[in-house]
Amino acid sequence: MRITIDIDATDLRKIQKVTGLKKKSPAVSQALDEFLRQQARREFIVRALSGQTDFALTNDELEARDVYEAR
Repeated sequence: MRITIDIDATDLRKIQKVTGLKKKSPAVSQALDEFLRQQARREFIVRALSGQTDFALTNDELEARDVYEAR
């Protein structure tokens, strides 16, 4: 999907530096993907700590997962 957004030039340079990507769109896309993965991890931790998670998987199976599934 194509959209137009305003991003501060300094922030965009930081995003490009952190991602290691020179092109703007791929750098922003990668940063957004990482942000969403972190949010999913936080939500999983909140569910786990509140007892709302079914631990049917072993610890090794959980660690092997890249992204935790949302309920």
